[in-house]
Amino acid sequence: MATHLVTGAGSGIGAAVADRLHARGDELVLVARSEERADELRARWPGSSTLVCDLVAPALVAGTTDALTERLDSVVMSAGVVDLAPVADLGLDSLSSQLNVNLVSPMVLSRLLLPAVRRARGLFVFVNSSAGLTANADWSAYAASKFGLRAFADALRAEEAEHGVRVTSVFPSRTATPMQEKVHEQEGRTYDASRWISPDTVAATILHALDLPADATIPDVTVRPVVPRTT
Repeated sequence: MATHLVTGAGSGIGAAVADRLHARGDELVLVARSEERADELRARWPGSSTLVCDLVAPALVAGTTDALTERLDSVVMSAGVVDLAPVADLGLDSLSSQLNVNLVSPMVLSRLLLPAVRRARGLFVFVNSSAGLTANADWSAYAASKFGLRAFADALRAEEAEHGVRVTSVFPSRTATPMQEKVHEQEGRTYDASRWISPDTVAATILHALDLPADATIPDVTVRPVVPRTT
């Protein structure tokens, strides 16, 4: 039975991944920002275990000795935050939280979990974003964090190939999640979930990477909606 650690399982893509893995009987280790959230995750996915660490605080993540699991077949980093603003109005708190949650804490957590993934010759999946490929106005902090996550994944992939560890970056475009609803609100646009990718579609892409035979790897994959964006 495979064991997977998932961040961001509380909603969106992370929740869709956890649903699929739990339904097929795999073991789940779910990262929660608080004990209250951990209780909610265990109730939704009975039999799962939880790791409490707030990704806003990388220094606390670094001290999470519970992350040293014996064996992990995969680590799915899907937690993320976004707060749109032009550079002229970008506050330090907003900048720090986006960089910490989207980039620094995943780097720290990956280092902690690396021995467990090496033992399984497993896979890291970093749920990135189309903003990790192209940066647009008002997206500077979020895009910077995702560009950095892409670089980290590339470096980790090159370093860990000799240990049999694979690394996949997934670049979804706009996906129908609570985060996307917030983005539309900040953009002053009407949110229509039917226009965007389903989280379950992205989860299916991630599971395809997880289930790929050991003779191949998917370094990067981009997922885009079929319906064109209106202005």
